[in-house]
Amino acid sequence: MIHWQKIPFNNLTTVQLYELIRLRVDIFVVEQTCPYPELDGKDCQDGVYHLIGTKNNEIIACARLLPAGISYSNVSIGRVATKETARGNGLGHELISQALLNCEELWPGESIDIGAQEHLTHFYQKHGFNVISDMYLEDDIPHVDMRLIK
Repeated sequence: MIHWQKIPFNNLTTVQLYELIRLRVDIFVVEQTCPYPELDGKDCQDGVYHLIGTKNNEIIACARLLPAGISYSNVSIGRVATKETARGNGLGHELISQALLNCEELWPGESIDIGAQEHLTHFYQKHGFNVISDMYLEDDIPHVDMRLIK
């Protein structure tokens, strides 16, 4: 069973922070062979929460929940990641469902924007998101902006 926690940056333990950054770097930098500035200054801004899914005391999933005005004019979800060894049994969908529930709890009735890798468009559409932009390259990876209207 996965234990979900929504934690503001200042309440992360040093171990949680280390494991969170390690998971994101393992996925976004190493697995996707994409050197980019993982530490973008948004993690520690006021109102930002980190959704962490743990199993057997190991972080296996995470997402960053951001209030309106930080990444987009709407509330947003970013840095969505699942540990490679935990994939294949719906963890990604569970993570997005948890992220949406937590966003609704934090910012009731607010629409949510994401910058999605283009190949994941159908995945996010299953959660109610619709494409709202043309394809653009972010760190040489095709992306589209998507929105879940509330």
